[in-house]
Amino acid sequence: MMRPSMRDMFKVFGRIGLLSFGGPAAQIAVMHRELVEDRPWLSEQGFLRALSFCMLLPGPEAMQLATYAGWRLRGVSGGLLAGLLFVMPGALIISVLVGLYATYGNLDLVQAGFLGIKASVVIIVLLALRKLARKALHGVDAWVLAGLGFIGLFALNLPFPLIVLGAGFYGLLRGGKAGEIDGTIQSFNAAQAGRQLLTWGGLWLLPLIALSLSGANFLANIGWFFAKLAVVTFGGAYAVLAYMTQTVVEKHHWISTEQMIDALGLAETTPGPLILVTQFVAMLAGLLAQGPALGLAAGLVALWATFVPCFLWIFLAAPYVEQISSHPRIGAALKSITAAVVGVILNLSVWFALHVVFAEIERFEYGLLSLAVPNWSSLDPVALSLICLAALVTVLTRGSMVFALLLMALAGACTTFL
Repeated sequence: MMRPSMRDMFKVFGRIGLLSFGGPAAQIAVMHRELVEDRPWLSEQGFLRALSFCMLLPGPEAMQLATYAGWRLRGVSGGLLAGLLFVMPGALIISVLVGLYATYGNLDLVQAGFLGIKASVVIIVLLALRKLARKALHGVDAWVLAGLGFIGLFALNLPFPLIVLGAGFYGLLRGGKAGEIDGTIQSFNAAQAGRQLLTWGGLWLLPLIALSLSGANFLANIGWFFAKLAVVTFGGAYAVLAYMTQTVVEKHHWISTEQMIDALGLAETTPGPLILVTQFVAMLAGLLAQGPALGLAAGLVALWATFVPCFLWIFLAAPYVEQISSHPRIGAALKSITAAVVGVILNLSVWFALHVVFAEIERFEYGLLSLAVPNWSSLDPVALSLICLAALVTVLTRGSMVFALLLMALAGACTTFL
């Protein structure tokens, strides 16, 4: 593993942040390509170990994977750079979209352009998933764990933590050899862990306490709600969207149901983690309540409450991932979790593709079966055609992701004239 300069890291992680469309499956694919395939910054096993570790943490796993990768390469400064560059492009775009949405309400041309990007992302994710499966799934039991992970989420609607813990428990019982370790093993240091906890815990919570004490009730409520959300968000943003929608719309009445649906749709189309929908909701709520100044302040509070804990989890626990992996049984548990994560990513990929092609997804319930079924009458022929075009463009551009995304954004925007 090489140690890149901060300048090179700025270029690479900046590109990752700009190209991270399509949710965690696509974002993981982009990072794997940039950090493992295109340059020898991380080993294959090191990347997979990091991915499994980040899947165990609350919050957006792709953003935490970027932060962990930056930390592995350049320590705390590298982790901060990588994490911020992963979030900031999407946050800036969200800020612009909130202003446009509040002013015009209808962003058909923008959404059409992003539809072309999403069509391209479907192809990118499928190609990346094939590569990941080849490298992560060795042996029959690994394929079975991946299959069970997919079925558990897609067909049975089981909680994500149950899938991960079940796979880990299987690996723990099965045992085996620990994987290869990158670098030296760092033993647990209670003083260092305490400093990280106090530093990042204080950075996260003290501003929220200050808002509460200052009487800024609206901003304090925004901050504490999204801080709580950051702690319970296991398995990505999708796991808590229903709870978030119910609280934001029905309890606090910050925005309407229709506005929440639009917020989710626009957040899905922008780069960065889907949990950036928290920024959109907060900014729109503040703007509707008292105008642009409060909207901007609410967006900043939501970003702070949502993403600072990601740095807390990584900087607190990341130094000990290699130590954990060096233990044969725990290392085997992480390998089993990695196999199950392939099934998790497949579920995210299918979920994303279905929501691109179909306007309505229903849930079929029968006994233990809880299956997401598309409403075929809601099939979007334009989206399906764009996916087929994206496959052709990917072949013609020979895998040039930036060029393919630009062409598909243009193709999507052109559909508004049909």
